[in-house]
Amino acid sequence: MMKERLEKGKTIKEPAREINVFAEAEVVVVGGGPAGVTAAITAAREGADTILVERYGHLGGMATGGLVLMINQFPPGQTQEWMDKLEKVGGAHDLAKTKEPGMMRHAIMVDPELLKCILNNMALEAGVKQLLHSWGTRAIVEKNNVKGIIFESKSGRQAVLGKVIIDATGDGDVFASAGADYDDSVDKGYRSSALAMVFRIGGIDFDIFADFRSANPEKWQAMRDEVDGIAGFHVGPVPAQRKDVFWVNSFIKDKSAIKVEDLTWVETHVRAAMMPVYEFYKKRTPGFEKSYIYDSASQLGTRGSRRLVGEYVLTEEDIKAKKSFDDIVGVFPQAVPTGMAPSGMQKNVGLPYRCLVPASLEGLLAAGRCFSSDQTANTMFNIIPHCVVMGQAAGTAAALAVKNKIQPRKVDYKTLRQRLSAQGVTLP
Repeated sequence: MMKERLEKGKTIKEPAREINVFAEAEVVVVGGGPAGVTAAITAAREGADTILVERYGHLGGMATGGLVLMINQFPPGQTQEWMDKLEKVGGAHDLAKTKEPGMMRHAIMVDPELLKCILNNMALEAGVKQLLHSWGTRAIVEKNNVKGIIFESKSGRQAVLGKVIIDATGDGDVFASAGADYDDSVDKGYRSSALAMVFRIGGIDFDIFADFRSANPEKWQAMRDEVDGIAGFHVGPVPAQRKDVFWVNSFIKDKSAIKVEDLTWVETHVRAAMMPVYEFYKKRTPGFEKSYIYDSASQLGTRGSRRLVGEYVLTEEDIKAKKSFDDIVGVFPQAVPTGMAPSGMQKNVGLPYRCLVPASLEGLLAAGRCFSSDQTANTMFNIIPHCVVMGQAAGTAAALAVKNKIQPRKVDYKTLRQRLSAQGVTLP
């Protein structure tokens, strides 16, 4: 019935109405995930009056609500600050130090609940004004200049005005509504084309399981294949931040991160598969005899959708050539597999500031996985630590634009790089 209504294109006319201006700020960040929370904290630390609008009741996005707990690259900047603060409260498990067989090295598994607290405290200490449970729905644009955003909440439909708006929604919701050019083409073979809904199984005896997996690699692989058949999609189980907790990821193709019916399908079908998948592990896998479903992600895993067309579009060819730029504001230490990984990929790829700046729209920056890039570059560099890098650059640039009363595209690259260096960001 829903599909039939969509195909007919039936519409209604929404009456015009006055929208209350809830607040005004110098910098308004929409989206409190890794890029957004970092952008807001950075802008506030740099002296800008900053508001952060976030649709969930916590910060961290995929790193917390999405249960994407493996942080396996550490570009200098706020990612390391997260890890340092987490270690002090026992919220980080360094896999590089473990002797458990088959576990990934040079990665840290984080505790999502403690990370929520860490990020909340960082935002409060920086002076960021938070609007949680508030969904940024569209941009307010005047003469090609983004002046603010409309958000929906329990208090109704209201507006927040700002001098610089940062779109950190991941899906480019703000710049799309503002009329910016973007690319949403998707190659189904790429990692970024798959959606996920993560859940965790607790109460396992990891030592027993590890011995079984080490002694029976072929049997374990056959069991993993059988689980995929039970679920109806690819399931990727790995140990989580604690030895008694198992982390179950998924890779669901042919669904879009910007179609509500697809998001609903993923949520409902993964939840329908949770019980039979869990029962399989409990009955068939040594070490799972006393296990139970521990929790499930409050946010879907969305790996890719709209990509801004910015002043510069980072490409696969740039990465292969390890191209240098005058406006590098961050370094991506290493690519992740695309699923169709091209040859000749390089480490330590520089991010041009222009990838965060729309080609023509004023008053706006984009940070996070919606940065200006082709799909190959995007799928290789849209992971959590890299989004933090983009957020730190965007927040710093926004504060400089406000201070100097200029558009974000006019920010001086040298000054921007100097401020980032002063924050501990290593640049070439």
